[in-house]
Order: sequence, then structure tokens, then C-alpha cells
Amino acid sequence: MKKILTTLCLFLCLYSFAQAQSRNKNEFGIGIGYSGAYLIANNSYESTDVTSGFNVALSVDHYFSRTWSLKVKAIYDQKGWANGYVTNNNTNTTVDGVDFKLNYITVPVMANVHFGRTKNWYLDFGPYIGFLTEAHANYQNVDVTDMINSTDGGLALGIGVKIPLSHSTRFYIEYDGQSGVARVFKGSSDNAQNVRGSFNVGLNF
Repeated sequence: MKKILTTLCLFLCLYSFAQAQSRNKNEFGIGIGYSGAYLIANNSYESTDVTSGFNVALSVDHYFSRTWSLKVKAIYDQKGWANGYVTNNNTNTTVDGVDFKLNYITVPVMANVHFGRTKNWYLDFGPYIGFLTEAHANYQNVDVTDMINSTDGGLALGIGVKIPLSHSTRFYIEYDGQSGVARVFKGSSDNAQNVRGSFNVGLNF
């Protein structure tokens, strides 16, 4: 919880600073998305099955020009994998077909390139850091938080379009992906990393 509050405070401070710099050059956003996530082991390029989830995001986009801006997001982000397994230590049996959900507060900081005749299309890219809030398996709702590293990090990339609704409000549609470079599991030689793609919609003000 402390990490979540720290992240949200940082986001609000960044937003307040951006507003103080130039109110007319900043855009606030809120959105929701449907995502698919899995793990990949980079040494073997093997991956797990995909699990579905959702995300909820707040964003601040600071414009330096019509073409360039800096976007910072705070995202409640569901990651994980499907068709894994858990071992019941009491009966020494393994249960297959188990889905795992890893929930993060993710903070990407991305350069944003606006293109097209009206500059309504955009491409953004940059690093992200994620803070684990909880992790569980759907088999008897087993808590696996102690098995997962508390932070995630990697690269984020997205593309989208903004559709004007009024002078100050725009509806956006985007696809964004995250590719982790940090290990998911604690104390393991397995270098599995998070991968997540998401289709998002929202509003910019």
C-alpha cells in the first residue's frame, strides 16, 4: 500500500508541476483497457499461455510542440499467465490448468510523437516501472505474492488516435504493449519476464 500511495503522490506532483508550467500545453486523460498477458523466458524464447485482464489509467501529456509531448501514466495493470500449475504440499499433488493474476501499479514515462494532417494520431514509447500490489492463482484463490518480485520494469510502446468531441474533449482509441526486462519470480534461476498488450479507450481533457 505504501508503494501505491507513493506512486499516486508522484503522479499528482508531476501533474501539478506540468500544470504550473503551462496550463494550455497539458492534457489530462482517463481510460480503461482490455489486455492479454503472458510470461516469456528470453533465454529460450518459450512463453506461457495468455491470460486476459483489464487496466485503468490516468495520464498527463505535456506538449512541447504540436508534434512532440511527454506522457506520464499511472495504471492499475493486470498481468500474469494462464494454464500454469500449483503444487499442493499437503497431498504432494500438482494441479494443472491454473491461471495466475499479477496486479501492478505501472508508471510509464513516454515520448509521444503526434502525426497526421491534424496531429490526432500518436506513437508513444519509453520505459516503465511497475509495483506489485497482489498476486494470486485461481485455484482456491491461493496467494502467491511472496513468490513474485515486488517491482517490474521494461519498455512500453503504443499507437492511437484522438477523435475530437468538443473544443476541450477528445475520445481516444489506442493499442499499447509492455515488454518486461525484470525477472518475475523471486530467488529463481528462471528469467521469466512479463509481456502485456492492451486495447484501450478513454477521454482526454
